[in-house]
Amino acid sequence: MGSHRRPKPPSRSRLAVLAATAGTVSLLPTQSQAAPKPSIDEVRQQVEELYEAAEAPTEEYNAALAERDKLQKEAKRTQEQVAGQQQEINELRDRMGPMAAAQYRDGGLDPSVQLFLSADPDDYLDKAARVDRMSARQLSLLSSLEAKQRTLAQTRAEAVKQLGEAEKARKRLSGKKQEIQGKLREARQLLNSLTAEQRAELKAKEAEADRAAGTSDSAAPYNGPASGRARTAIEFAYAQLGKPYEWGSTGPNSYDCSGLTGAAWRAAGVSLPRTVQEQYSAGRKVAKSDLQPGDIIYWYNSSQHNGIYIGDGKAIHAPRTGKNIEITPLGYMPYFAATRP
Repeated sequence: MGSHRRPKPPSRSRLAVLAATAGTVSLLPTQSQAAPKPSIDEVRQQVEELYEAAEAPTEEYNAALAERDKLQKEAKRTQEQVAGQQQEINELRDRMGPMAAAQYRDGGLDPSVQLFLSADPDDYLDKAARVDRMSARQLSLLSSLEAKQRTLAQTRAEAVKQLGEAEKARKRLSGKKQEIQGKLREARQLLNSLTAEQRAELKAKEAEADRAAGTSDSAAPYNGPASGRARTAIEFAYAQLGKPYEWGSTGPNSYDCSGLTGAAWRAAGVSLPRTVQEQYSAGRKVAKSDLQPGDIIYWYNSSQHNGIYIGDGKAIHAPRTGKNIEITPLGYMPYFAATRP
C-alpha cells in the first residue's frame, strides 16, 4: 500500500523535459531520432511514482471489498429470512386448508372464500368480515396470513436491494483492481526494460538506501518494552518480518499495510476496521511525544499508509509491492499521526 520512500526532488526525467522545452531547437529535426532510454535512477523514480499512484486505489479497493462482503452477508441473512417467512406462510395455509374444506362440506363456508385461500389475499380482512359464518379462529388465521405476506414482500424487497448494492460494490471492486494492476503492470514494464546488469545495479542501490536508512526485513525477536495486548500485536508483526507486501492481502503469507496492522491487533484480541482511513478514525489519537509501542503510525495522511510503533523511534510495516515487511525509522517517510487501538 504505502510505498517505501523518502520525499524526493523532481525526477531527472522531469528536469530533462523542462530543459528540452527551454533549450535550442534543432535546425534539422527528424522523427527518426529515438528518445534516450531513462537512466537507472530515472526508472527507479518512475517506478516509485507508479507504486505511490497505486496506494489510493488500493485503499479504495479494500473499502469496496469490505463493503461487498458485508452486503453479501446481509443479503444472505435476508434471503434466509425470506425462506423462513415463506415456510411460515405455507404452514399457515396448510392449517387453514382442512378447516375451510370441512366447513365448506358442512355448508358453513361461503364458496367465495375458496378464492382467497389459494391466491395472494391482499383484501382478506375485508372479505372475511363479510363471511358471517366464518369462525373467529379462521379470522385470526386470515389476519395472521395477511400480515405475514406483507412482511414477506418487504423482506423480499430488502433482499433485492441488498443484492443490487452488493453488485455495485463488486463493480467498484473490479474497477479498482484493474486500476491497481495497470499501475503495477506499467512498473514491471519499466523494470523489464532494464538489462540484467542494470536490474542488478538498481537492486544494489535500493539495498544501499535501505542500509543507510536503517531498515531491516530480517526475522528477529522483539525485545522492546511493550506489554499486554500491545506486546502480543508487536510479536505477531515481528513473526511476519520478511513476508512480502501484497495489495489487498490480510495474511497469512502476505499483507498490505492495513492488513498487517489489523492482523497483528486481531491476534491480540482487538478487532480493527479494514482500511487505513477506518483504522485512523476508529483509534484514539496520540501525540507523537506520547507514543507507546503498539500504537499505529500513519505516514503522509490519514488514509495512505500505516504501521505499528515498536519503540526507539521505529515502526514495523508492510511497505509496498516488491518489498517485504520490515522495520523502519519513523522519519523515513513523512510522519502524519498516531492512534491507539
